[in-house]
Amino acid sequence: MRFNKLDLNLLVALDALLSERSISRAAEKVHLSQSAMSNALARLREYFDDELLVQVGRKMEPTPRAEGLADAVRDILVRVEASISTPPTFVAAESTRVFRLLVSDFTLSTLIPHFLKRVYAHAPNVRIELCPQVAQAARSLERADVDMLIIPIDYCTGEHPTDVLFEEDYCCVMWDKAALAGTAITRDQYLGAGHIVVTPGHVDTTLGDWFGERIGVQRKVEVTTFSFAAPAQLVVGTQRVATMHRRLAELARRSLPIAICDLPVTIPKMKQAMQWHSHRSADPGLRWLRETLKASVLDMDGGQEPHAGATMALR
Repeated sequence: MRFNKLDLNLLVALDALLSERSISRAAEKVHLSQSAMSNALARLREYFDDELLVQVGRKMEPTPRAEGLADAVRDILVRVEASISTPPTFVAAESTRVFRLLVSDFTLSTLIPHFLKRVYAHAPNVRIELCPQVAQAARSLERADVDMLIIPIDYCTGEHPTDVLFEEDYCCVMWDKAALAGTAITRDQYLGAGHIVVTPGHVDTTLGDWFGERIGVQRKVEVTTFSFAAPAQLVVGTQRVATMHRRLAELARRSLPIAICDLPVTIPKMKQAMQWHSHRSADPGLRWLRETLKASVLDMDGGQEPHAGATMALR
């Protein structure tokens, strides 16, 4: 099929070339031979009158023209997939579909085990790929590299549907033999202690920055880690404290010698949300995925209803 003399099949090749930046990997991605992909690139260069990809050392880098085409081409292909390629029905018990979810280690430890148990029970042949959070999560969604983001609502893009799954508060964690363990820690004690702080690489600000900017307090940071789950282990054997998600801390207390107490400073609850591409809202498989995630929240919290604000919002 052609549009303005362009073979539309070449858009699939162009998308693969721009995402992989390698002729061999692009060919493998769309199940073409390397020579066929090389021929496709030559035809694309002729049509756009631009090199599109140029060799720089051992890598191929996109030209400014190619960078300008990348998002538009991906959007076209996502629309086509959503409108034409998506099956009109989804039967969970019979499906062999693959779902890709972008999650943090907090979600991986708290919600995902309940989610996988439910998926296994109702859709045993469905495959789940759990992808680590990245700096530009929204871009992964835009490009349909993942089916669902599970991230704090503050980091959701305003361009796609969002549904809050649950709320999470924070607590203070320390070694159960620390001097402050078993007491109601005061603000001065909290600020005077050495802190273990999470600085995940997938966000532009840290919880430490958040403390300074919104609460107006500065903590004595002695250790930083990229993992939300790690502080519970890292406080053991020290007098340090850590600020953690409460569900994660409660899980850690089952196997680690730690004590948990309320924070002496006020931090608004985190709203953990799921977000999907607006072009795919009608996808029956994604509707099933969203409902399964919601049901898994109930499993995680022992059957309690999620927060009343957990309703869909087209942002």
